[in-house]
Amino acid sequence: MIDVTLRDEVTVVTLQRPAKLNALTSAMRRELASAVRGAAGRGIVVTGAGRAFCAGEDLVEARGRSLVEEVETFHDLTRSVLETRIPVVAAINGLAVGGAAEWTFCFDARIGTPSAEYFLPENGIGLSISNASSLLLPRLVGGGRALRMVLDSARLSATQALEAGLLDEIVPPDALLDAALARIHRWTAPGAATAVHLSLLRPSLEEVERAFAAETEAAKAVEESGIAKAGMERFANRRR
Repeated sequence: MIDVTLRDEVTVVTLQRPAKLNALTSAMRRELASAVRGAAGRGIVVTGAGRAFCAGEDLVEARGRSLVEEVETFHDLTRSVLETRIPVVAAINGLAVGGAAEWTFCFDARIGTPSAEYFLPENGIGLSISNASSLLLPRLVGGGRALRMVLDSARLSATQALEAGLLDEIVPPDALLDAALARIHRWTAPGAATAVHLSLLRPSLEEVERAFAAETEAAKAVEESGIAKAGMERFANRRR
């Protein structure tokens, strides 16, 4: 349920489950991590088909599964991006929710359309954040604002996300992919020292792994307390 193509020397990864707002099953998360690790060309662009970038984890599919195991598949998505030595850009074409929104925090740029939104619902449904967002979100927006976004289960419009630092640019829908490709081509022009600067300026894998470990423990805590299961049941009942 993902499509991988090479366009203008850039790997374009498109989430292809529009009927479910591109919600990620565990199999899709593994497929995405593999696609990122196998990407060719000058960079990677990730986008979504239809009206959403990604509705996050498919919570209906995840019912009854170990939350810790689910969280760790999200961690590997972030790990796969940070292991690359080419730029990775999110082309946010619509709503980005939960773990999918958090995944983009490790990207090197996030470009959105006017319909782009960021929604971080975890706290309100008894889940814990993942994708090293406990480290990466404060890097993007500042520690105090990150805390409020998480506790408020914030939903930000494109202009609010731009102001907060979650988006770098807003472009018309028909210019989104071209803008993401242009960003990568500009960063990887002949003679550029891009790989060196990615290594210097991205968070180190060591500190990211420490964040993963803490977030795995948090997932274990909400799972063992029962609040995660109750929250997922409430969500599933609302969907029905």
